[in-house]
Order: sequence, then C-alpha cells, then structure tokens
Amino acid sequence: MTTPFHLQPLLNLAQNNNESATRRLGQLNKLEHDAQTQLNTLLEYRKDYLKRLQTASTESMDPAILRNFQEFIYKLDAAIAQQMRAVEQSRLSTQAGRNDFSTTQRKLKSFDTLQQRHIETQSKAEAKLELRAMDEHTGRATTYKMQKSEDQPH
Repeated sequence: MTTPFHLQPLLNLAQNNNESATRRLGQLNKLEHDAQTQLNTLLEYRKDYLKRLQTASTESMDPAILRNFQEFIYKLDAAIAQQMRAVEQSRLSTQAGRNDFSTTQRKLKSFDTLQQRHIETQSKAEAKLELRAMDEHTGRATTYKMQKSEDQPH
C-alpha cells in the first residue's frame, strides 16, 4: 500500500504561489510596456512640437505665441521627466516580480523533486513486496511439488 506524499499541501501551495507570481509578472511586464509606450509617445510629441516651433520661428512670430510654445515644451519636459521616473519604477517592480517568480519556480521544482523521489521510493517498495510475494508463492509451489513427489512411489 502506498503512503501519501506528506508534503502535498506544501507542493499545492508552491504551485499556487507560482501561478500567482506568473500572473503578477505578466501584469508587471504589461505595466512596464505601457509606461515605456507612453514615454515614447511623449518624446515623439515633443519632437514634433519642436519641429513646429522651428518652422514657425523662421517666419515672423508673435511673442505671445512663442512664449506659449516654450511653456508647452517646458510642460512636456516635466511630463517626460515624470514618465521617465514612472518607467524606472516600473522596471524595478518588474525585476522584483522576476525575482519573485524565480523564487517560486525554485521552490516548486524542489517540492516536485521531493514528490518524484517519494513516488520512486513507493514504486521500489511495491516492487519489493511483489517480488517477496512471488518468491513466497514460488517457494510454496516448490514445497508442494516436492511433497507431492515424495508422496508418490518411485
């Protein structure tokens, strides 16, 4: 009779933790990608706005319009700086998520290895029992044949 794997609850917990870490890492990767995409959009918008400013500055431009352009570019620069910080924070969070995922993977693999060893040990024990039972059966059969041959006259 096989004995249950006593660490099964821990294996189940490790599997659940690994699945959670996998989902969380996926979310963190998406957040990082979205933050980077938003930063790229702001950078492109700034580049386009600077081109518009250069084009407009070649013609005579009202000082108020020039000041508005400059103020808007400063606001874009502030938004870009803020988004760069958000991207960096997102990268750090994603790296922490990767580390957490790696940790849960190692734990899961360890428990899985222990479970495999348990299964192998159980299989070997069952094979020994089977072999012992077969030996007993063979021994009884041999004893029975020997007794039967002794009972018959030669």
